[in-house]
Amino acid sequence: MQWTSLNDLREKYLSFFESKGHLRLPSFPLVPINDKSLLLINSGMAPMKKYFTGEEQPPRTRVTTCQKCIRTPDLDRVGHTARHGTYFEMLGNFSFGDYFKNEAIPWAWEFLTEWLEIPAELLWPSIYEKDEEAFAIWNKKIGVPAERIVRLGKADNFWEHGSGPCGPCSEIYFDRGEKYGCGSPDCKPGCDCDRFMEIWNNVFTQFNNDGQGNYTELQQKNIDTGMGLERLACVMQGVDNLFEVDTVRKILNTVCAIADKAYGANAKDDISIRVVTDHIRSATFMICDGVIPSNEGRGYVLRRILRRACRFGKLLGIQRAFLCELCEVVIGENIGAYPELGEKKAYILKVIRNEEERFDATIDAGLNILGTIIAEAEQSGQTTISGEDVFRLYDTYGFPMDITKEIVEEKGLTIDEETFTLRMKEQKERARAARGNIGGWDDGSKQLLSTLPKTEFCGYDRMTAEAKVLAIIDESASFVDEFSEGDCTVILDTTPFYGEGGGQVGDIGTITTPNASLHVTDTKKTDGVFLHICTVASGILKVGDPVTATVSTSVRRATMRCHSACHLLQAALRQVLGNHVEQAGSYVSGDHVRFDFTHFSALTAEELAQVETIVNEHILAGETITMTEMPIDEAKKLGAMALFGEKYGAIVRVVRMGDFSTEFCGGTHMDNTAGIGLFKITSESSVAAGVRRIEAVTGEAVLKLLAEQQELIRETAAELRSQNPADIAKRAVQLQGELRDMKKEVEALNSKLASGKLDAILGSAVQVGSVRLIAVKLTDMQPDAARSLADDIKANHPDAVAVLALETPDKLNFLAVAGKDAVATGVHAGKLVGAVAAVTGGKGGGRPDNAMAGGQDRTKIDEALACAEALLKTMLK
Repeated sequence: MQWTSLNDLREKYLSFFESKGHLRLPSFPLVPINDKSLLLINSGMAPMKKYFTGEEQPPRTRVTTCQKCIRTPDLDRVGHTARHGTYFEMLGNFSFGDYFKNEAIPWAWEFLTEWLEIPAELLWPSIYEKDEEAFAIWNKKIGVPAERIVRLGKADNFWEHGSGPCGPCSEIYFDRGEKYGCGSPDCKPGCDCDRFMEIWNNVFTQFNNDGQGNYTELQQKNIDTGMGLERLACVMQGVDNLFEVDTVRKILNTVCAIADKAYGANAKDDISIRVVTDHIRSATFMICDGVIPSNEGRGYVLRRILRRACRFGKLLGIQRAFLCELCEVVIGENIGAYPELGEKKAYILKVIRNEEERFDATIDAGLNILGTIIAEAEQSGQTTISGEDVFRLYDTYGFPMDITKEIVEEKGLTIDEETFTLRMKEQKERARAARGNIGGWDDGSKQLLSTLPKTEFCGYDRMTAEAKVLAIIDESASFVDEFSEGDCTVILDTTPFYGEGGGQVGDIGTITTPNASLHVTDTKKTDGVFLHICTVASGILKVGDPVTATVSTSVRRATMRCHSACHLLQAALRQVLGNHVEQAGSYVSGDHVRFDFTHFSALTAEELAQVETIVNEHILAGETITMTEMPIDEAKKLGAMALFGEKYGAIVRVVRMGDFSTEFCGGTHMDNTAGIGLFKITSESSVAAGVRRIEAVTGEAVLKLLAEQQELIRETAAELRSQNPADIAKRAVQLQGELRDMKKEVEALNSKLASGKLDAILGSAVQVGSVRLIAVKLTDMQPDAARSLADDIKANHPDAVAVLALETPDKLNFLAVAGKDAVATGVHAGKLVGAVAAVTGGKGGGRPDNAMAGGQDRTKIDEALACAEALLKTMLK
């Protein structure tokens, strides 16, 4: 038994099972594919559930993987013990109706005792107490003495979740030695002490539970093996926990170097070191697999992890951005097994840097506010922190409630979570994912729909087809035999209508018979069945009727132009911005294309122009567009881009546009880039943190846009009284000069008015320690006049601190100044105004004596100004 690195262990395991006829699959992404039951993949078998249930055909009946996993139920325990972590890798070998116990058990033993050379006397198998078949294999076939085969009950060694497939387990434990034991002579696997560590678990899925406790044998028996890679590495490296494993320890050592701390020297520091070490591993892999920090779902999990790492970094005394430095170590230690980390390195670092800077801008102010809240509670003898205050910290400073809770509990207090939850509920408008045309159907109608055969789609080659009506659904979601008036949904055996999917809208057109005519206003699809959303124009349509289905050619061609342009756009963005660009969503219709993509900053005018030029160059080049079905491995060799998170079958459709763009795509396209006509970007904006959006038009829509802009230029020239539209820029410059002169006159008058208000403003000051605080809202004063007033306060009143809210019809600003004596006591105008503005959703900062910030929510001006006193108290020495 020799020391083996974690990376070598992973390779040894996968190679071993390849030698047993298994197909080695790469780790599935952490983001589940077509599985809404999970936020993040949390086990080796989770991505393969549909292979086990028979819903999907596996690529081979024998598969082996090393699966990246995230588990966060015990997030608050991470760091406090050396056992808990959020990120881990799970080794697995799987059989889908192929081999069973007679192969799985001996292979497990062979790998551990021969390939890893773990002494057999240190390994103890366990079995389900009634599984005589497994016992016989361990005892007779492998030769493990009966007294070393531990029988455990259903709670420990039988896998099941309610009704459905289930079965017994057989685990293998490693004996760590007496020093980890409880001292009992009966100590063996199943004991609560730390001596015996489970390293391998074979799950034998052989029964079906009807939910009433009745078990029947499955025709197809499966093997699901799970073995934690880090746990195995602990055994092979002779260390106590995952933080001591070689690749993880290198990250931990880097944390210590940055913080100038020694691991093991201080228990509190060790907690923080472990938190940061674990969380940067999770964050790096989550971002690589497409998770972006946000306030919902898996994005919120990532944000919590990153912000928790930031906070514990500060507890270690780290006062600078440091997470990117750690991320580099994570990538370096894992790039061999996960090359995508290197491909997306710049993007991962940018996401982490952006989130760290974003949180760092508010964490100090938030911690100060929370400190004041806790101090006031302790002084008044309260043991519960107000849910209103906790919500304000979340809403204003971006403090996740779990971080607030963690800090509060460290002080021996609790939180009024009920009020916090209520406020969150009131604030949030939960967007409901569109469910096509069947969201409101009852279970009976959905069941009938599932019995229909999949629709044959012929729309790639033609715009019209002869078909047969298989079903009609009326407005109440009931299946009917005939329909004559109003809106209905029609299902055909064959259709040229494209069903909404892959970002492309559904086709419109007509369905006709000799006796009826229907307008198709949209087309959707669910589980391969195409739903034609129709309005009956005349006659009666009956189930079984032969019909002519005709797509609107003009609308379809316009949509095809936009879809083909969308592919060129993505390729151009990757060329200009880098390969971190990935599609995050799209909408393709006949009117325009909307493309969402991963990028962390607004595109410059030069970048937009460059992207637009590249797309139009490829349009004008008239490059052939080909659409070919091929095996997925062949498509990958061509470099075809896949939509992130999308699941593809063994055969995929690849759309190629010359040598410039190659993508997996099931949509409809032109046959030549020249058919797109022209391409014009109309806008670029932010959708979410790390996601940008470009909207554009093609073909005739570009000509329409040009005509509208020409008319706008003509109207502008008329308003500016410019005879020649070409001179409107000169005329605008002339008018700007005239306005500047008038503005100077107005400012001079405003300055005189402001000086007349100084006495009243000074009279509103309140004493805070050794300084006077002025916090007022000015609704009738220009910014320049307010600045002049603030400068007067700062220059002539050295003990004064002023926070002025400047509200004009089109803008909200905050201005803060501090006299020299106030600055000497610790006041920092930049931090003060930034925290005050944050209450309204704004941001800003500046020098200790003079600073400015922008605001957002005008309804929170009074609340923002009210915070100034508490913030000021935390600054005074």
